Amino acid sequence: MYIHREGNKTIAIATLIFGAINLAFFYFFSASLMWLCGLVFFATLAVLLFLVSFFRIPNRKLTINDNAIIAPADGKVVVIEETIDTEYFKDKRLQISIFMSPANVHVNRNPLSGEVVYNQYHKGKYLVAWHPKSSTDNERHSVVIKKGDKEVLVKQIAGALAKRIVNYLHVGQKVKQTEEFGFIKFGSRVDLLLPIGTQVNVSLNQAVQGGVTVIATL
Repeated sequence: MYIHREGNKTIAIATLIFGAINLAFFYFFSASLMWLCGLVFFATLAVLLFLVSFFRIPNRKLTINDNAIIAPADGKVVVIEETIDTEYFKDKRLQISIFMSPANVHVNRNPLSGEVVYNQYHKGKYLVAWHPKSSTDNERHSVVIKKGDKEVLVKQIAGALAKRIVNYLHVGQKVKQTEEFGFIKFGSRVDLLLPIGTQVNVSLNQAVQGGVTVIATL
């Protein structure tokens, strides 16, 4: 396991705050309120450990399969349905959505290899990530990866707690399946828009692992 680079600054700042708060409490209250110092120490330590855990990248054997769509994120499958895409395809698509809780690994990975043909950031609201309108109303970043005659839209969606979407891709870039393409900070969702008729390999409420679980077969 290692810590994702997006967490370096956040963890460094949190560590400084952790040290400052505890030094102050032990300096002023250790003689008379030692129990309070201990309480503050363990509470702030829990927050710091949560941040470290949030930015963790576990060691995994990633799945490479040219005929498959691999999960772009850790989380739970909350939507499998046909929908009308109004952003890029302008027609009916199969939508599969993965909800990422704050406890999940939050790195995002390319679900397939190919070329980036569309990349667009959208400002928006911060509805809870499982809200039906979060796909179209929330802050989000959409990317379309084309492989042969197939195109797949991957949409990073901010949630009620997520305040920053990071996306590393650009139009014309060649990408490889399971490589990192972005990161979302603190609770979020990733949508996949696939061609109608795509064979789905997951079910509602199933837990999936980014870069590992086969979502669908092309």
